[in-house]
Amino acid sequence: MSEAAGAKRRVRCDACPVLCNIHPGKTGACDRYANVDGVLTRTDPVLLARKVADAEGRMVPFVEGAEAWDGTLVEPADTFLTGVGSGTTYPDYKPAPFIVSSTHDGVDMVTVVSEAIFSYCGLKLKIDTDRYVGPEQAAVRCAGEHVGFVTTAEYGSQMLALGGVRHLTGGSKKEGKVTCRMMLELCNKQAVELQVDGGATLTVQAGRAPVVNGVAEQRMRVGCGSAAMGIFARQWVEHADEVVVVDDHITGVLTEHQAGRFLGMRPSGLRIRGRRSTPGRYFQVAAPGTGWGGTDIDDPLAIIEAFDPELAWPGLRLLMTSTTGEDAAWFVLDEDLRPVPAAMPEPIARVVERIGENCEPALTSVLFVAGAGGSLRAGVTENPVRLTRSVGAALTRVTCGGAPVYVWPGGGITLMVDVTRMPDNSFGYVPTPALVGPIEFTLRLADYAALGGHMDSVRPLAKAGAERDATVSGWRSGNPWPFAPFAEDPDG
Repeated sequence: MSEAAGAKRRVRCDACPVLCNIHPGKTGACDRYANVDGVLTRTDPVLLARKVADAEGRMVPFVEGAEAWDGTLVEPADTFLTGVGSGTTYPDYKPAPFIVSSTHDGVDMVTVVSEAIFSYCGLKLKIDTDRYVGPEQAAVRCAGEHVGFVTTAEYGSQMLALGGVRHLTGGSKKEGKVTCRMMLELCNKQAVELQVDGGATLTVQAGRAPVVNGVAEQRMRVGCGSAAMGIFARQWVEHADEVVVVDDHITGVLTEHQAGRFLGMRPSGLRIRGRRSTPGRYFQVAAPGTGWGGTDIDDPLAIIEAFDPELAWPGLRLLMTSTTGEDAAWFVLDEDLRPVPAAMPEPIARVVERIGENCEPALTSVLFVAGAGGSLRAGVTENPVRLTRSVGAALTRVTCGGAPVYVWPGGGITLMVDVTRMPDNSFGYVPTPALVGPIEFTLRLADYAALGGHMDSVRPLAKAGAERDATVSGWRSGNPWPFAPFAEDPDG
């Protein structure tokens, strides 16, 4: 075959800015598009999600994975066409791959289905653990490359901001590639190892407990040291003379705290290190770390300066515990007012166990944040600002693989979605680099016409499912039905 003939059999892929020239039987750089007999073809099947009821009318729980579609006609009333495997609109002068009509409870609806190329996207990781991961604003690295930073800690959670356009495109080529791969793996619910400058090494995975410096975390704290006073003071008051809840943020001292004072507890004379905020609440009792209560201490007595001999007494009973109850110790003061370790009484042990019972499991949540703007909206309407306004007015519901999203206030369509609520392997990538993710816009057919939608491309859902290879999965029962804002959800 001549070189010219071979070139004619190649297919130029226009699904992203890379513009791969694909040989027959081969795929492009993203592995998402292939040259099949001279036709540019999306390699993965499109995913249909179906609500299925059992014999008693109850929803069958979501089944992981998907089965090949057997070709039977889909029922629009219980089927949602997701963007997973649908294909993209790039270079965006063309309508979305699927614009499907259906009727729900007598309301004519339309769903615009696509895979978006998200150059502007990032991840927010909420890591439910008291364990210190690193200083705020510290760089987070993956395979040695800077991919994000530690952001403001929230109540019982460490927070990371990862990815974003500046790491994808604003640094070295390697930084962009590593950032893209890291985001892709986390979005597809895989485990990733991260290093925090001046902090910990983490293994994180959506829906799993974080691993900090090689140790799998177990609990998210019940509250700060001060909050623990209010929760458990009445259960401690008859069995302990003093309780200290060690916490990196706010350490609580029961007899000083309002909870202890209102219960009539006698002052213990304990003097604790740190900066006193209000009675019974202390900041900076120790440096942050992986010890008790997110501090760097392994010996709780290290935060005690002394006991005032005018107030303390021999035999004083002292409980020291962390905010998760994983660390706890019982002491009794001797004749020299020194704390001596002793066996923990059963009533106190029960309350420490209750602290643990009230702690939720340690967990990593991966939230995908992206701007669904720019030219993506041209696949929905010829006048993109109308789509933005329709989303803002709640006339259009946005989903990602059928999962509900939070749309941030302000301009544009900036969405955030919990990846564990999306189908497995929902995300792909293009080597620009950028992530590719499913997106769906659902609204009334009349509203779609009013915003200038591509009405010539609307076709019934029953036909759309037959135009491409498809797989069918069960609907994830925890997700709201996308048509529920427009017609009452039969599942409640």
